Amino acid sequence: MKTAIIHDWLTGMRGGEKCLEVFCELFPDADLFTLVHDPGSASPAIERMRIKTSFIGRLPGAKAGFRRYLPLFPLAVEGFDLRGYELVLSSSHCAAKGVIPPPASVHVCYIYTPMRYAWDMYHEYFPGGKSGLASRLLVPFFMNRLRAWDVASSARVDRFAAISRHVARRVELYYRRDSEVIYPPVDLDAYRPGGEDGGFFLMVSALVPYKRVDLAVSAFNMLGLPLVVIGAGPEEERLRSMARGNVQFLGWQDHAVLARRYASCRAFVFPGEEDFGITPLEAQASGRPVIAYGAGGALETVAGLGDAPEGEQPTGVFFREQTAECLAAAVERFIREEGAFRDREAVRRNTIRFSRPRFRDEIARFINKAVGR
Repeated sequence: MKTAIIHDWLTGMRGGEKCLEVFCELFPDADLFTLVHDPGSASPAIERMRIKTSFIGRLPGAKAGFRRYLPLFPLAVEGFDLRGYELVLSSSHCAAKGVIPPPASVHVCYIYTPMRYAWDMYHEYFPGGKSGLASRLLVPFFMNRLRAWDVASSARVDRFAAISRHVARRVELYYRRDSEVIYPPVDLDAYRPGGEDGGFFLMVSALVPYKRVDLAVSAFNMLGLPLVVIGAGPEEERLRSMARGNVQFLGWQDHAVLARRYASCRAFVFPGEEDFGITPLEAQASGRPVIAYGAGGALETVAGLGDAPEGEQPTGVFFREQTAECLAAAVERFIREEGAFRDREAVRRNTIRFSRPRFRDEIARFINKAVGR
């Protein structure tokens, strides 16, 4: 079966690329289409594919600043020539699901979120008060058109699979479509309990507004407890200027450093609302509990203290209001109840249902069912 895989862009290895890696293993002879490709930024399993890019990658400054061309994404993705392909598999959090499939093909979409720029996080990405007059006039116009395209193009998908129940609800809300929930994979073998407790709290995150790293910095400024932040992004300078001496920024680190930090942290801090959230599961796979905002995907991946089913090991503490004060209170609650999380292997067991082999089997069955095999 001639197969085309569509992925929004290839500029690094995050959660979506871990899923794409499995798709490439399932369909090693497929052609891989993407808006922009930074060669060498993805894993060998992805880089060895026949990768075909759009005209976006040839525009000025596209490699580092391709998001500025967001209004052109629909035009670019619709320009992919998919004639002759029998299976179209889109891996989409932005525009990939909007390709135009051949009439006789089956189009299956694994969706990480409906386009967050245009929908639920529009105001986080485009804060009106911080932009100039031209932006305040043009951005709403283009976003209105982008939303209309996003909804219309969802009809080109035969079957949706969503990364969480949280995303499935948004697919139903915005697209009026059903979707099957298939949780993305976590490389559990790469993270193991072990090592001494280093006494610090940990965040691993891109430093962008919706991750709410600012809440963690403010909360730990109040608490005076050590917080280590691994990650980088456009918010880094502002966050560093906010932080006191107990908050340490390490930038992005390689896997060996990351695994050691996960295994030796006191707890992992997750203050943003995510569609799913891989990092809390990596922390739990390392035997470490999570202090998380009680919304979005965290409700599906963390067993909250007091919320876990009877007889099950809690793996974290939730805070219900997205404020620094509530996060600080949750950290203090965690410290009072820390004994509930001493069994590192029990914390890790919560992650088994998110294993990579499980994802591979479930997505393969989903695709086979869609194509009638």
